[in-house]
Formats: sequence, structure tokens, C-alpha cells
Amino acid sequence: MKHMAFLGIAFLLGTACFAQNTPTTTPGTLVPDGKLFTSLFQQRAAEYRALCFQAYNIAHLRLEQALQQPGFKPMAVITDIDETVLDNSPYAVHQGLQGKDYEAAGWMGWTSLAQADTLAGALTFFKYAASKHVEVFYITNRDEKERAATLQNLQKYGFPYADDTHLILRQTSSSKESRRQKVATTHNIVLLLGDNLADFSALFDKKTEEERLQNVQQNADLFGSKFIVLPNANYGDWEGALYHYNYQLTPAQKDSVIRASLKTF
Repeated sequence: MKHMAFLGIAFLLGTACFAQNTPTTTPGTLVPDGKLFTSLFQQRAAEYRALCFQAYNIAHLRLEQALQQPGFKPMAVITDIDETVLDNSPYAVHQGLQGKDYEAAGWMGWTSLAQADTLAGALTFFKYAASKHVEVFYITNRDEKERAATLQNLQKYGFPYADDTHLILRQTSSSKESRRQKVATTHNIVLLLGDNLADFSALFDKKTEEERLQNVQQNADLFGSKFIVLPNANYGDWEGALYHYNYQLTPAQKDSVIRASLKTF
């Protein structure tokens, strides 16, 4: 009998310890905004990896075609970094397990580690581009304070053109248009790669949901030819458009917007 009582106490203690180490959420709410679930897809789904390979395989094909038509300017490809070249899902998970969304300080802490892994197919493609003397420009909205760690992260894997000249960070505006145009003055931009529509054109800078959809429809022929899109269900202007770019909303307010935006039957 004493033995059974001991087992019962041990079970209760073990259950209490497990509960203390298990993230808790309120039933019926998203966690937070569903980002643990989207991060799980990004980290574990073979389909996500396949989509990345698909995007970079198409990029390889389009670059081969562009190389058959040399121009007067040297060729270049422009790429975003986050969720296009580097995988930041561990940061989203870290925040999500604490019931938090994006935080500038937390993001800086993550990028300073220079530990982001690469997306499937990315390194192979950019090395191929470099082998054909096609320059790679990394246009990102990371802050200037993140320059050293960003270069360290890219150089760790041997990404070509990972230097101060080809890493173009945000200075005053989140729009990438002026930075793209500056590269275009000296190079023939044959491809743009990104996970967010604003990585490709000013047509998508801070636009409403309806405008984004209309502009995609009107430029459908560019996707898969000059614009190569990587999947990102975790964050982006698709989410910002839902919130009318009001990033001060609380998790509860975001949850309400998400629920009101969903279709059901």
C-alpha cells in the first residue's frame, strides 16, 4: 500500500513539473496568430522544402535563359534575405512559446547570433549565378546595426558576394524600390527573389489587400519568369494588409481581425 501511495505522489509531482514546462494558451485562441503552426510547417514539412526547391529550380532555368541574351551591362540577381535565403523560424517559435509576436529587441538578439539556417536550394542557385559571373545583391530590410552579423551568417555558408558592397540594408525607408533602382543603373537585373511582394516592385509597397490582389493579377506573367516567390506563411505584408499596417495591435486584436477575415460555412 505504501508503495502504491509513493507511485501516486510521484505521478502527481511529475504531472506538475510537466505542466510548468509546457506552454499554455487560452482555449479557442490562436497561438499567437497561429505562428507556432506555420513555423512547424516551415521546419518539418517536406512540402515546404519542395516549394523552396521548386522556386530555385525555376530561378536556375530563367537564369540559364537570360545568359543566352547578354546585354551591355553586367547581369545581376537581387534577392531578399529573410525567408528567402535564411530561415528565421526558430525566432518565431521562441517568441510564440512565450505568447509573443515580433519584437525589435528580440529580433536583434536572434540575428546577432548569426545562426539562421539556409533555405533549400538557395546556396546552390547563388553559387551557380556566381559561377556565370552574375552578381548577387542582397537587398534586405534588416537594420544597419545587423550588418556584421548578417554578413557573418551568409559567409558561414559560403554565399557569394556576401560583402559590404552587395549587402544593401534599410536606411530610411522600408521600400526597396530606390535600392533596386540604384542597382539597375549599373547592372541588368535579370531576376528578383523574395518571399514578400514588396521584394519585387513598388506596386506592392504598403498596398491594401484588394490592390495587392489586383496588381498580382495584372502582372501574372512576371511570376516564375522574372519574379521568383518563396513561401512564407509566417509573416509579411499579406499579414500587414489585414491589419491595415497597424503593427501596434495587441495579440487579442490581431486574433479578432484574423477570425473576421476567414471564410467558413
